[in-house]
Amino acid sequence: MTETAGGPIEPYQHTPASCRAFDPHAGEVAETVAALLRSRLPELQVEHVGSTAIPGCAGKGIIDIMAVYPDGMLEQARAAVDSLGFQPQTFGEPFPENRPMRVGTMRLHGRRYRIHVHVIAASSKEVDALRTFRDRLRRSSSLVRAYVARKRHLIARGVTESPDYAHAKGGFISSVLSQDRPRIE
Repeated sequence: MTETAGGPIEPYQHTPASCRAFDPHAGEVAETVAALLRSRLPELQVEHVGSTAIPGCAGKGIIDIMAVYPDGMLEQARAAVDSLGFQPQTFGEPFPENRPMRVGTMRLHGRRYRIHVHVIAASSKEVDALRTFRDRLRRSSSLVRAYVARKRHLIARGVTESPDYAHAKGGFISSVLSQDRPRIE
């Protein structure tokens, strides 16, 4: 159960990228947010994606949620996300409103978790790309180690601000997505 103050989603505070150890409570936060979103709009498919969805993967500690809406339901999807207290992105290069990202925080076990909700149409190729990347890393500890090494290298070089950090990881992500068959260990 979440410990909240003033509502389930609280204001977001952007910070530069860092590389934190995997937090086993991230999945619990993601499931709580998913349940809240589905209660607002049952048509949403809500999935935990990004580093916090990959056991053992260090990263920024931001919980990325993919809220996939049926085509033609963008307004309803945005309204469902916003009704929980999520805020528009105001840092980096904000996502466009036809493919928004909303941000917020939630308290759990005495800790504040930052959350990014990516609102994406079901017909978007991005849905499959996010799932594929997550699932390939979940099946390969060597890919996880390589991804974490890439992130630590970028941070050591001082690449810590969005969108530079996201763009700098892009080559690694593209290489994982272009693999014909994921390696299984």
